[in-house]
Amino acid sequence: MDPAEVLMEEAKARQKPILEAATRGDSEIQRFFSGTTAFVTGGTGFLGKLLIEKLIRSCDVKKIYVILRPKKGMSSKERISALLKDCVFDNLRETNPDFGNKIEPVEGDVAELQLGLSVQSWVTIAEEVDVIFHMAATTRFDETLRKATLINVRGTREILALAEQCKNLRSFVYVSTAYCQATRDRIKSEVLEQFYPSPIYPDALIGMAESMGDERLVSITKE
Repeated sequence: MDPAEVLMEEAKARQKPILEAATRGDSEIQRFFSGTTAFVTGGTGFLGKLLIEKLIRSCDVKKIYVILRPKKGMSSKERISALLKDCVFDNLRETNPDFGNKIEPVEGDVAELQLGLSVQSWVTIAEEVDVIFHMAATTRFDETLRKATLINVRGTREILALAEQCKNLRSFVYVSTAYCQATRDRIKSEVLEQFYPSPIYPDALIGMAESMGDERLVSITKE
């Protein structure tokens, strides 16, 4: 057998107990998510795709709303169709060919006020969603201050506003970047799993991004 095939078989063997446990569907986590309706931002990203696959395959969720913006000439529905062809869904496609029926695209943009959602989409999510996973973010280190602020800071504020209006919300999960606390005063120091004060008040930063000209923003980005 080819060495690569040997490694693959060994990996599958290690996964077997995990897959068997998932098939039973009786874990505390599976019971929590079973029958829930989720809302996911960043669903087309690396972690987002894995999350969606796992929720459908292992947790038997009722529905997953995925916020998408039109991109490269593709509508939100076309982007979902492309997403479902990803290899991460290969195993799920074999066991549950109709899994795509549980995924509902919602046109919007995390960088916009109210997430760029229509009034009807906002109301529908507020009425139906039990669980929110906020994973959308720009992770470019050279991103412009305006774009980084509108997506990562204001976008999080806007989805929290939506979460507050969800009538049946049971869980809000926020996935941050690994370097959100990489400020100068923490160089060569231990960064703990705790909340740290922001170097600048978030609403002040949002106000700057919304009102300042490009030249001024670029000039203060280093600071």
